[in-house]
Amino acid sequence: MDRLTQLREYMEKERLDAFYIAKPANVRCISGFTGEDSFLFITKANQYFITDARYTEQASYECPDYELVNWRINFGYSMGKAVAYCADKDGVKTIGFEQDHLTFEKWNSMQAELSAEMVPTLNVIEGFRAIKTPEEIKNLTVACDIASRAFEKIIKDIRPGVTEKEIASRLAHYMVMEGADTKPYGGIVISGAKSSLLHGIPDSKPIEYGDFVLMDYGCQYKGYLSDMTRTVVVGKADAKQREVYDLCRRMTEDTEASVRAGVTGTSCYEASLEAIKDTEYLPYNYTGIGHGVGLFVHELPNIGLNCENILQENSIMTVEPGEGGQKLIPETIAKIEEVKTFREQNNLDFEIEADGGINVENATELVEAGAEILVSGSAIINSKDYKETIRNLKMA
Repeated sequence: MDRLTQLREYMEKERLDAFYIAKPANVRCISGFTGEDSFLFITKANQYFITDARYTEQASYECPDYELVNWRINFGYSMGKAVAYCADKDGVKTIGFEQDHLTFEKWNSMQAELSAEMVPTLNVIEGFRAIKTPEEIKNLTVACDIASRAFEKIIKDIRPGVTEKEIASRLAHYMVMEGADTKPYGGIVISGAKSSLLHGIPDSKPIEYGDFVLMDYGCQYKGYLSDMTRTVVVGKADAKQREVYDLCRRMTEDTEASVRAGVTGTSCYEASLEAIKDTEYLPYNYTGIGHGVGLFVHELPNIGLNCENILQENSIMTVEPGEGGQKLIPETIAKIEEVKTFREQNNLDFEIEADGGINVENATELVEAGAEILVSGSAIINSKDYKETIRNLKMA
């Protein structure tokens, strides 16, 4: 069954006369449109493609079964008036919409133009997307293969002195040269103490001998995304690095062994903890260790704590457990004091931020040294009371 038919069956079941779609990935899923800044209005009998002059030509040949509606020229930049035109034409009384995407301001302005009632929905099309078609599985497989070939090339470039940004740039280039879409999405390349950051940003930090280098990256192929995490050591790994690496590998293998249709995302997460349950690393595990991939890098279903979604056949997911929550590097205090002195001596105006191992016990010392912004992740996530921990950090 195609996705448009699935949507209309859902509309019939929920007694919705129409469905307004604004999420780009959902627009592509239903219509096949590969461009941007476009919207769909689906009724029981018709389908409308709402866009502007930049995309009308492209939509005319990618979506020939849709009536094109230029909301900027014909309706004075009013999405509400454009949707009202479609709704009135088909006698629509109730309209489903994506409640996690449409802002209150946009909903309010649209509802003011409509006589029909707008009904919030959640993860309707995302639920369809969670189960992949054979063609989608093929595209995702190619995207993963491209990312794997790029990894084989990039490891030859990782050496002391090369910066994280240089590695990230080369990695993206290799994927395009291997056949990926030229439209990139952000890649994470971080090293050393930064490698415990969940979504660290590559910068001009030179890679050093002995560093862990973590790459969380992927590419797009025909709109479908791969998402892979690879970690290497520059030079010879020490005993601690080997221990952590081996634990993460075992967590991944245990999770993969538990993944099958009919189980919950939580049960797979619990399987990942077996390798570290009796170690010092248990408090530092990430509670979200996997997710679906497809037209968007984070899709349903999810694997993690409190993820009771049932895994289904032909869902494609990442499995990427890890351990975060690095300890504060002792030299950080002295470096903050040094930066504060430099700022005062040169009459400069900037704020000093500290990130990595920040907790209630060391926050005051960091502030006294000169830090004005504290970034804390694991200390909050792993605490019993988020609000109390945040309150104590703010009092530092």
